[in-house]
Amino acid sequence: MLAVIPFPDIRPEVFTISIGSFAFSLRWYALAYIAGLLIAWRMMVALMRVPQRWPGGRAPMEPGQVEELMTWVILGVILGGRLGFVLFYQPGHYLANPLAILRVWEGGMAFHGGLAGVALAGILWCRMHAVPLAQAADAFAVATPPGLLLGRLANFVNAELWGRPSTLPWAVVFPGERAQTCPPGWEGPCARHPSQLYEAGLEGLVLGVALAWLVWRTGALRRPGLVAGVFLAGYGVARFLVEFLREADAQFVTPGNPMGHVLRLGAAGLSMGQLLSLPLVAAGVVLVLRARLRAPA
Repeated sequence: MLAVIPFPDIRPEVFTISIGSFAFSLRWYALAYIAGLLIAWRMMVALMRVPQRWPGGRAPMEPGQVEELMTWVILGVILGGRLGFVLFYQPGHYLANPLAILRVWEGGMAFHGGLAGVALAGILWCRMHAVPLAQAADAFAVATPPGLLLGRLANFVNAELWGRPSTLPWAVVFPGERAQTCPPGWEGPCARHPSQLYEAGLEGLVLGVALAWLVWRTGALRRPGLVAGVFLAGYGVARFLVEFLREADAQFVTPGNPMGHVLRLGAAGLSMGQLLSLPLVAAGVVLVLRARLRAPA
C-alpha cells in the first residue's frame, strides 16, 4: 500500500455561534484575510518610519496615511478578487445567476483579480495624495507575502485547490468525492499533491524572505519599482510552476480536454492560472530592468 498522509481532522470554521435560527461562523479563510491585511498595514507603517531607506532619505508617505490607504486596499482586494473570479473562472455561471456574485461567503476569490483591484485602488489614492506610485508599490510588495502564506494555508484547511494525483510520500488524501476520484487504473488511495502548501512556501515564505533581504540588505527601496518588479515576477513564476501540479479547475475540464487547459498548445497547454501569471512575469521583468538602469537615489 502506498504511504500517504490522511487529511488532518480540522474544520474550516474557527468557531460557530448559534442563537435560535441565526448562526454565525468565523472561518479560517476569513481570518487569514483579516490577519494578512493587519500584518501588511503594520509592515508598511514600519517601512515609513525608516526614511533613510527611501530615495532622498524621505518616505513616500506618513505612517498615519497608511491606515487610510489600507481602507482603499481592502475594497480593492474584495471587489477585485471577487470580480476576477467571476470573469476569469465562471463567467457563464454568474451571467446566468448575477445575484450569486454577491454571495462572497460561499467562496470564490481570484488572486489576479485582487491584485488588479489593489493596483487600481492604489493608483487612485496615490494620485489624490501626490504619493510616488512606484514607491507605494514597493511597500505593498514587501507587505503582501505574509497574507499569501496565510491564504494558502487557509486553502489547505478548507481542503480546496488541491493538486493532481501523486504517489509521493507526502501526498495527502483530501476529503470529498471529486478529490477522491483518481484516473482509471489508479492503485491505492487517491492521494494528491498538497499544492496549497507548495504555493504557501513559494509565494509566501520564499518570496517574502527574498523581498525582505532585498530591502534590509541591499537598499533596494532606493531604486523605485525594483521590489515591486521582483514581487510580480517572483509570484508569477511560482504560480506558473505550481500550476503544473495543481488539479485543473472543474469548469475547464471536458472529455476532449482532461487537463483543463485554457490555452491549447498542441498536446500541451496552459491553465488559467498560468495564462494570468505570464503578464505578471513580463511586467515584473520590465520594472526590474527600468529600476536597475536608474542610478540609486
